[in-house]
Parts: sequence; structure tokens; C-alpha cells
Amino acid sequence: MTNQTTTKPLFETFSMDKLQLPNRTVMAPMTRGFSPGNVPNEDVAAYYRRRAENEVGLIITEGTGINHPASVSGAGIPVFHGEKALEGWADVVEQVHEAGGKIAPQLWHVGMTRKKGDLPNEEAEPVGPSGLSLDGEKVNEAPSTEEVEALVEAYAQAAKDAKRLGFDAIEIHGAHGYLIDQFFWENTNKRTDRYGGDLVERTQFAVEIVEACRREVGEDFPIIFRFSQWKMNDFQAKLATTPDELERFLQPLIDVGVDIFHCSTRRYWEPEFEGSDLNLAGWTKKLSGKPVISVGSVGLDGVFTDFSGAGTSSLDGLVEKLDRDEFDLVAIGRSLLMDPAWVKKVHEGRVNDLLAFNKEALKKLY
Repeated sequence: MTNQTTTKPLFETFSMDKLQLPNRTVMAPMTRGFSPGNVPNEDVAAYYRRRAENEVGLIITEGTGINHPASVSGAGIPVFHGEKALEGWADVVEQVHEAGGKIAPQLWHVGMTRKKGDLPNEEAEPVGPSGLSLDGEKVNEAPSTEEVEALVEAYAQAAKDAKRLGFDAIEIHGAHGYLIDQFFWENTNKRTDRYGGDLVERTQFAVEIVEACRREVGEDFPIIFRFSQWKMNDFQAKLATTPDELERFLQPLIDVGVDIFHCSTRRYWEPEFEGSDLNLAGWTKKLSGKPVISVGSVGLDGVFTDFSGAGTSSLDGLVEKLDRDEFDLVAIGRSLLMDPAWVKKVHEGRVNDLLAFNKEALKKLY
């Protein structure tokens, strides 16, 4: 089993010009649904504070909805607009900072994964680049160019509010088949204006979002961008099938100043392309020269899209990759849901005390 000596690379400091962290651990964003009326309350603040108290280097919040009526689906999912919700997030920031932690909100719009009639705004129509579901079925009409531009501005407003509330960075959620990823993916983006086209042209929506957020937060504030190949309905989906395609996809986002790429995979140990053992984060770092976060079933022996529970597993392979500079930071998801002290226990070599993930953890805030 993993011991303190072998986990040392996980507890080296991380430093770039815009962000300094005490170690390489990140709390992965995980939707919890415990924010009544879409407002994060004191229970949510205490939940994040517990991770900060237990040495998590950077907390990325659960996805939180930008100011658009169809940004989330569910009355318990937090939003990032309106006086009450932003007051709730201000308390989260205060609690995490008091405990010595750092935190970034994940700015989110679920796009066409939202069903008509979903709360909190039952009358709101889902929105996606071409009005197509992830399965390619026509649900409604495509938004106009002007409506897409308004979505860009909603992300920018959220970024502005994040900085004003004292967050340490923002993460833009461009993964898993949600709104931004629907613009990336040829199956869901059939647009003929500037937001559609080939692989590079389909990055335009994300590029404008990063540009607009940068305009609001300034040059010194870190912008993290999360992307994935897989979609909620298709684990085998690929935006890029070769390193060359991945480089072409990343370049527009690099050019507009993404600071850190968060490269979402289901299993961090799986190679992304044939002929190399680099995972998606490894390839992204190699091609972009930017710091990257790797993620995917860290510390567990079961894949995170199967929520039936999982046992703990050795961190040796993860630490080896980190030690080789394949990636810079490691996001931990389900392990931290069940066990707020997971990072601290690993740091202290108390791996036998780690709690295995149990699906009961989804029902309360540990």
C-alpha cells in the first residue's frame, strides 16, 4: 500500500505566477444538490471548509449555474447569480479562507442535457448550439447568434462576481457533453455562423467565453478550463482522435489565455492515444506547455461514472506519473466525498484509515 515516502510528490508546492498552492491536490467539482432554492447554505460552506481544514490544495466547487434560466436542472443545484446565492458563495469563500484553503467556482451551463419542465425554471427551454440532444435528436430551434453572445456575457458576469467575492480562480466547465462541450462536438453543433464549422471553428464559443471572462477578471486572475473527450451519453466519444487534432483544438484556448487545463478522464491511468502511455492531461501539458490537472478514479478501484461504490487502491502509479511531470495537479473526486480528511490521511501515511467510497455518500454532506 502507498506510504508517506512514495506520496512525497503529491505534497510538493505548486507555483505559477497567478496561483500558489501548498500541494498538488485538488478537490474535483462534484454536483451535490444540497443547495435549497439554488442557494448554497451554511451546510454547503461547512462541507467545503472541512476539505480546506484537511489540506486540500485547491477546492473546485460543484458546478454552479450562470445567469440564464436554463443553466441548471434541479432545485437543489446552486447558481452563481442573484443576491441570495452570491451571499451564500461569499460565505463559502470566507469559510474556506479561514481554514487556510483556496477555492474556485466551476461556472456551468448544462445545455441540452436539461429536460423541458426541469426546476428551477420549469418554463425555460433547454439551450444548445443547434437545438439537438446529445443523441442528435431535434428538441427545439437553435439560438440566434445574439442569444449565443448573451450566454458568453453571462459567463463573464459570473467571472466578475467570482473575483469580487474573493475566489482564488474560476473554472469554466467545458466537459462531459454540457453546453460548451456541445459547441465543441460535431454531433451537436451543426451551426453555420461563426460558432460552427470544423474542430477549430467549433472552439469559438469557448474562446469568446475565456476572452470575456479575462476582460472582467484582469490578467492576474487564474482561469482554469475543464474539457473531456467523453460525454455523459457516450464514454467512447472523441473530440480529438490524434495528438495533432488535440493540439489544433487546444491552440485557440491557449491563445486567449487559459492558465490551467483540467483534463477530465474516467480513469487517469489510461493512455489517451496509441503509441504513448501519456493520459489526456499528459498530452495536453506536452502540447500546450500549460499546467494541467489530471483526474479520474484517483484512489479507487472503480470507475467514477459507476456510482455503486468502490474500494481504495494504491496511489503508486499516480505518484509516478506526477513525479515524471506528466501532469501538475491531481483532482480527487469520490474519495473526498466520503472522507473529508482523505488528503491529510495520505500526507500522514495513514492509508489504512482511508474510507472507501460508498454510494450512501451521495445522500449527505460528509
